Amino acid sequence: IGRVIYPGLASHPHHTLAASLFGSRGYGGMVAFELAGAQRDDVFRFFDSLQLCVPATSLGDIETLLLYPAHSSHRALSATERYELGISDSLVRMSVGIEAAEDLIDDLSQALRRFGE
Repeated sequence: IGRVIYPGLASHPHHTLAASLFGSRGYGGMVAFELAGAQRDDVFRFFDSLQLCVPATSLGDIETLLLYPAHSSHRALSATERYELGISDSLVRMSVGIEAAEDLIDDLSQALRRFGE
């Protein structure tokens, strides 16, 4: 993983605002991350390795869904426009579902191991 984007992290540019808005209720189930050095085909190979998490074209369900913004939600933008918005070719957005955290961690870990091979 090259970078994680989540308002619950102190490194997020809007962490202070998120903390004041959400307080002890948590920061939500939406997280984004970049697969270090990945391009489109690499992200799809990572998606193909997932066994529990579901690659999707939109987010928001009871199951954990992953989306590739460069190919879905932001496909109409040029690479330059996506870059200016912080949407790299290695960015993956994940909407966390109701699965057990350990199961999600296991699935993402095994897919990352395969991605690194």
